[in-house]
Amino acid sequence: MSQDIAVGTESRTQSQGGLVGAHAERLSSLVTAQRASVDRTTGLELYRDMTLGRRFEDKCAEMYYRGKMFGFVHLYNGQEAVSTGVIGAMKRQHDWFCSTYRDHVHALSAGVPAREVMSELFGKETGCSKGRGGSMHLFSKEHHLLGGFAFIGEGIPVALGAAFTSRYKRDALGDSSSNAVTAAFFGDGTCNNGQFFECLNMAQLWKLPILFVVENNKWAIGMAHDRATSDPEIWRKAGAFGMAGEEVDGMDVLAVRAAAQRAVERARAGEGPTVLECLTYRFRGHSLADPDELRAEEEKQFWAKRDPLKALERDLLAANLVSAEELRAIEKEIDAEVQDCVDFALSAPEPDGSELTRYIWADD
Repeated sequence: MSQDIAVGTESRTQSQGGLVGAHAERLSSLVTAQRASVDRTTGLELYRDMTLGRRFEDKCAEMYYRGKMFGFVHLYNGQEAVSTGVIGAMKRQHDWFCSTYRDHVHALSAGVPAREVMSELFGKETGCSKGRGGSMHLFSKEHHLLGGFAFIGEGIPVALGAAFTSRYKRDALGDSSSNAVTAAFFGDGTCNNGQFFECLNMAQLWKLPILFVVENNKWAIGMAHDRATSDPEIWRKAGAFGMAGEEVDGMDVLAVRAAAQRAVERARAGEGPTVLECLTYRFRGHSLADPDELRAEEEKQFWAKRDPLKALERDLLAANLVSAEELRAIEKEIDAEVQDCVDFALSAPEPDGSELTRYIWADD
């Protein structure tokens, strides 16, 4: 099982998009410039990371509907290829990552332990934000996770600041080792906000090492992307600033990984930022409180057939890199890990009431 997955030149998606809207039509006609070639070790790492994200989110839904988890909870099911594809192409605890309110899987891909993420969702002291942040505000300095943000667009300027710091340390302070790249994740609905355009301008002006990763899942809560923007092809907006832009099949982790690798290489070389638009789809409603009644059933079925986990499994098996039994074993290991993190979180202590105002001021 030593054969690598060969590079392909065309999207595997057939032209069926006309039945379910322009977003699917774009995916059907998309020609992927290159798909990443991975060996057995990397392929298993990608599969494990995506499976952890999927099973973790499924368990969150279970806990929420059982009345064990409270507040707003936005799940990532269906979009795992974006998190794994981008973060897996970067350096953990060296590069920086900035998320949104749909941040659980980004945190896991960045290396935040599942116990810490689940504890945060239960508001426990053992959470990565000490129980103060909850589902939408996951932070981890150790893992270079700059945070999840409840309001759209909030994280982009934060990510821009991290990218500026990296460039400033190298150019102004003479630190030749300062080559960290920042990935800012956000959705299609964010791309009509002022922060997006202001930060694109500044990033290109100063050639900052940042990836603007658009997770275009077609729906901004209940607003279809095509109804909300004059030009639905977000990656083209990069051209207004003279910036590199690329669209990619966000249901194909190998396509996302290859695009991210190209963008990271440009950023580390001092060639500036990239807008990477990943065409993807969330399998659940906007949040667990959303009955998901606005999306057509045939649209959901179209995207369900493009499940990124099943697509990666087909790639790995076709290249004879792994066996189906090995993948099932990984799934069992992940299930045990996820159950462990739930048990840990449920038994973990609540934050001490006497520390209610702790972590508010910078000197603490």
